[in-house]
Amino acid sequence: MDFALTHEQQMVVDTVRTFVETELLPLEAEVERTGIVPRALGEEIRRKVLDIGFYAPNIAAEYGGGGLDHVTFTLLERELGRASMALGVWWGRPSNILCAANKDQRERYLLPAVRGEKMDALAMTEPDAGSDVRGMKCTARRVGGDWVLNGTKHFISHADIADFLIVFVSTGENRITAFLVDRGTPGFEIRPGYRSVSHRGYQNCILAFEDCRLPDAQILGEEGQGFAVANTWLHATRLSVAALCIGRARRAFAHALEYAAQRKQFGQVIGKFQGISFQLADMITDIDAAEFLTLAAAWKLDQGGNANREISQAKLFASEMLSRVADQALQIHGGMGLMEDLPLERIWRDARVERIWDGTSEIQRHIISRELLRPLGA
Repeated sequence: MDFALTHEQQMVVDTVRTFVETELLPLEAEVERTGIVPRALGEEIRRKVLDIGFYAPNIAAEYGGGGLDHVTFTLLERELGRASMALGVWWGRPSNILCAANKDQRERYLLPAVRGEKMDALAMTEPDAGSDVRGMKCTARRVGGDWVLNGTKHFISHADIADFLIVFVSTGENRITAFLVDRGTPGFEIRPGYRSVSHRGYQNCILAFEDCRLPDAQILGEEGQGFAVANTWLHATRLSVAALCIGRARRAFAHALEYAAQRKQFGQVIGKFQGISFQLADMITDIDAAEFLTLAAAWKLDQGGNANREISQAKLFASEMLSRVADQALQIHGGMGLMEDLPLERIWRDARVERIWDGTSEIQRHIISRELLRPLGA
């Protein structure tokens, strides 16, 4: 096993880290204060990423993307995770599911997304269908030669800035179909979502469909094969969540370590007290364990293997690890940890949602146990 980064991987890490520190971190305080990222600012971030040639790094080179392997892309996501999600979203990483597009759809959706001309968002969750995707009530029914969509989606991340959405709906009993829906399509409305304690400025939205008519040309993949499309292309998104959690945890740990080495109480720096030093030891062990799990899952994907269990392990462990580390880092800082002068209270708040979206911790445990039992016929 070789744990050293290649020259290309180190270049990616250094480039993204520098960009995050110089371009994104200085903007965080204002985003936290206002709860928004002005469109002009987001577009400026996107232009700068395009200028350095790192836009759409997760999309295959044959479509004009960066074509990074899973390990290198995981390292990139880890570095982006150190910044506010509301700012990092403008570093475009189009949904991999767009690679399932046919030739015409690639021209209209995939390639513009890769070039930074359009942004996409993914819509699965409904008020009555979260973890239970098969419980979708948003439907598409045949009317003449078209499909007519009716229903509601909610908790749809960054739909407010998306030019089009990849929407999963029920097209019959146990049949889920993915549709490409453009902003402004008649019968389709994007509404403001809920106020959230996590990720200020990174908006969630409600999608409303009322007799929204779409032709067959808007189906992504095949009718009734939405699960197959999702399972083929979306598994890596959970790996990205794990990587982002690691980046945030490392940022929180760096603050805690520096504070423990400088803050004095009772005549010595607090890092020398066992109550603090043992916390630091547990924190870095947690972080390193999460990173090894995540990189191992990415490596297995790069080898072409079935990494379902490993990806779920990484997402489960990293998201729960972040909550522990954020809480410990805040505790080490005492009262100052809760003040907005430091990023710790934001990291602590933001950490909570990571155990819910892209598959709850309970869903990840279900996947892990299922993969363990399947070879035994259970």
